[in-house]
Amino acid sequence: ILEDMLRRVVRQSKFRHVFGQAVRNDQCYDDIRVSRVTWDSSFCAVNPKFVAIIIDASGGGAFLVLPLNKTGRIDKAYPTVCGHTGPVLDIDWCPHNDHVIASGSEDCTVMVWQIPENGLDAALSEPVVVLEGHSKRVGIVSWHPTARNVLLSAGCDNQVVIWNVGTGEAMISLDDMHPDVIFSVSWSRNGSLLCTACKDKKVRIIDPRKKKIVAEKDKAHDGARPMRAIFLADGNIFTTGFSRMSERQLALWKSDNLNEPICVQEMDTSNGVLLPFYDPDTNIVYLCGKGDSSIRYFEITDEAPFVHYLNTFSTKEPQRGMGYMPKRGLDVNKCEIARFYKLHERKCEPIIMTVPRKSDLFQDDLYPDTAGPDPTLEAEEWFAGKNGGPILISLKHGYVSTKNRDLKVVKTNILESKPVTKADSIPTIPTIQKHASPQSTVKMEDKLEEVLREFKSLRDRVILQDRRIARLEEQVAKVAILLVGISQINECGRDPKTIFSCSPGGLN
Repeated sequence: ILEDMLRRVVRQSKFRHVFGQAVRNDQCYDDIRVSRVTWDSSFCAVNPKFVAIIIDASGGGAFLVLPLNKTGRIDKAYPTVCGHTGPVLDIDWCPHNDHVIASGSEDCTVMVWQIPENGLDAALSEPVVVLEGHSKRVGIVSWHPTARNVLLSAGCDNQVVIWNVGTGEAMISLDDMHPDVIFSVSWSRNGSLLCTACKDKKVRIIDPRKKKIVAEKDKAHDGARPMRAIFLADGNIFTTGFSRMSERQLALWKSDNLNEPICVQEMDTSNGVLLPFYDPDTNIVYLCGKGDSSIRYFEITDEAPFVHYLNTFSTKEPQRGMGYMPKRGLDVNKCEIARFYKLHERKCEPIIMTVPRKSDLFQDDLYPDTAGPDPTLEAEEWFAGKNGGPILISLKHGYVSTKNRDLKVVKTNILESKPVTKADSIPTIPTIQKHASPQSTVKMEDKLEEVLREFKSLRDRVILQDRRIARLEEQVAKVAILLVGISQINECGRDPKTIFSCSPGGLN
């Protein structure tokens, strides 16, 4: 009887003792001018190779991309990604290629960038593709979870646009569904539906390809401050927002019936917007408030009260933003179940969440198969109506990255193009490749890689020659100044020390 009572009082969960720990100072990224823009995005994006951080930049927008092992003090002259003409508001790494990142900016554009294998050795100002279609600043960018080269953007023009990055075209535009600013957009697990939170206090579930609102909930949270809404693995919706009394709330909803929440919990009266980060493998939601100095985490189950508080990780410093590492970037040998990259005013500090275990063996229960980097669908298949869940991989031996292909953009001739209809939306180049024999395709790819390698080596040589020419020009200029000085000395016929009284302007 006592055991039964204890079981009711103390819920059994392997995540009750999740232990959060900030890394040592020398493992942080120091001396970074984190962006001061007043926008409620995370300002940081992480994958198993790089950490990207939006920074303050004069005369435009920029973000840093650092290899994970480039810790310590970051030089002020460290190269940035700097093609935007206005501040960058949001960044997102492509889940299918660890070298591709998208950025949205106040300059109304979305840009997609290819990061070199070992990170940046020079400023990157040329994106692979520029996506133009918004009339106001772009505050949200989010890649499709399972289809290659499908990117969503949402702007302050209250419009959601879904792009085929491979062709640089806007394929779907949802411009009449939101009467006010969109606070958040989340893809469902297989990317067939969207969930949005809007300033009009409504949460909407949208089928983007049918351009149809499947369900909506008015006043999901009564407060006027920003809400967030995300899809969970089982299709339910998790929201964060504010009550009428400005208390922070979280709520859980059934996606097929948004009339009444499954549960609502009040948290505190702080005014920082709660950014939810969700792990579909363990069903844990981590809540990081902007301006808070803590990360709260909750486990979501089928038993009441459905959203179970686990613990809080606290530090002294408030956070300006937060990056969240995908599961395949974690150290499974240390039983690490989450890693955050917390932005301070001048640095980025990794925080590691581990489940204490005595055994050195692989912990199957902590690491079920997780979403891998391979896309399930091509962009054309998804736009044509196909769906597919993520391709799962085992983390038993840790994640080993394979060679990523470069992002290729096939631009159609604008002069010949006509308005895109659904029937026309499948580009012709991929279909040609399907009819080609596998051997010829492999040969073509090898040839292309060879040409690209040659091109890169030529480009590097040109850059080196440019630098050499610049150095020689500096030397020539110095010699010229010296010769002018000597000729003036000769003309005066005096001691060099008295040359300043001889020439009207003197010598520098």
